[in-house]
Amino acid sequence: MRCRWLNCERGLHSLRAKLTLTTVALLALGIVAATAVSLMGMRYYLLDQVDTELTKTRDSLGGSQLTLRQIDSLSVLGFVHDRLAPQQTDERAAPDTIYAAVDADGHVASLLGFKPTEAQRGLSRAVGDPHALMRHTRPQDVSVHGALYRVTATRLPDGTYILLASSTDALHRGMLKALKLDLTIGTLLLALLACLTLFSVRRRMRPLEDMVETSSAIAEGDLTRRVPSSHHPTQEVEQLRLALNSMLHQVESAYRTREDSAAQLRRFVADASHELRTPLSAIRGYLQLYDKGMLSDPDERKRAWERVLAETDRMGRLVDELLTLARLDQQPELRFRNVDVSRLVRDAAQDLRAQQPDRPVEVTAGGSLLVRADESGLRQVLGNLVGNVRTHTPAEVPVRLGVEREDGVVRLCVADEGPGLCAEDAARVFDRFFRAGGGAGSGLGLAIVQGVVQAHGGEVAVRTAPGEGLAVTVTLPARATAAPT
Repeated sequence: MRCRWLNCERGLHSLRAKLTLTTVALLALGIVAATAVSLMGMRYYLLDQVDTELTKTRDSLGGSQLTLRQIDSLSVLGFVHDRLAPQQTDERAAPDTIYAAVDADGHVASLLGFKPTEAQRGLSRAVGDPHALMRHTRPQDVSVHGALYRVTATRLPDGTYILLASSTDALHRGMLKALKLDLTIGTLLLALLACLTLFSVRRRMRPLEDMVETSSAIAEGDLTRRVPSSHHPTQEVEQLRLALNSMLHQVESAYRTREDSAAQLRRFVADASHELRTPLSAIRGYLQLYDKGMLSDPDERKRAWERVLAETDRMGRLVDELLTLARLDQQPELRFRNVDVSRLVRDAAQDLRAQQPDRPVEVTAGGSLLVRADESGLRQVLGNLVGNVRTHTPAEVPVRLGVEREDGVVRLCVADEGPGLCAEDAARVFDRFFRAGGGAGSGLGLAIVQGVVQAHGGEVAVRTAPGEGLAVTVTLPARATAAPT
């Protein structure tokens, strides 16, 4: 019982029910107003006809200048006798018209040899003072034995007052029938409108129900759900659907991005811990050997000391690279100025020749090519790319370094003819701590390259295949700007 009451309460407070009730209420007010106006107009029109007839008769009698005796003796009222019917065989029935003569003392006089009827006496009592009635130019309402009449009066030269009354019962009965008919038709119209409105509102509210269903599904974990389009959407509902779907797409993207960032952070922390654990373990091991006096030979102590220094340098480089990535993640403000990229490429090639004299190095960077950029950042990019080649390819493998300006951008390319990478490794080449085949290096070089280039508003692309070497292309705007936040 309580659940049923709650469902009823929820239904009465629903938007569908409120719209239906509001529409029906407005139509009901319109029907009531229209009925009232029509009945008032009909009553005014019919009363005006009755008043016109009474006024004409009154003016005719008043303008004849006849006394009551002359009227009685000449029977001049015979022309109105049949129409006004002052005598009734059945005095209990209310006549349609009443004609009465009242003398100066207020007594009802006999006319045409007939004694005053009960209706004539009742009219005289209802009017009271005929002189006061004469002050009104239009007939007035009176009640005679419970029946409603319109009455007017005129005064004859001998001081007698003539009262003329016409019944309005037929008028009010007609108005009552019209009112009942209007209410019956109005009730049927309200019931029909309520059904049509409820059906139409339910149909129009279907997209909102779909939105509720979609929101519930998303709350349960299905982030791919979207609000479907209805067959006959309204403009406002369609705009709401598109806006909601756009918001849901942004929410899903943000959620996916957060999940990916969290997973990447966990992987980054695990990889960093692993990378730092190796040199720390080596350093701890040599220190324990030295502490226990197991390095008695000077050559062994020298070799252990060199290994400790090497692992310390390795750990220092790793920490520096981690700090560089952390700064890039914070999107630092770069110091842009005009930088000659050709000169930087030639300097990188010269450094590579000094480190590996036997490696063939081809440079395509003639003249001067200026670009707005952070010089230290570009030097780090070139240093990491060249260091990647030096670390992962044999010393006899040729290397090509080139830079060119094309279509408003500057392209810098470092390519080697080494073993190359498979498609799976190429897809992860910019991941932090990723090393193809578990090779040497920290696995952060290309990640730093990507971070620096994106901070300049540029892009990095890799072209490689097994046995075809590796080519890394850096594309920078001709006027480099910071990456969008």
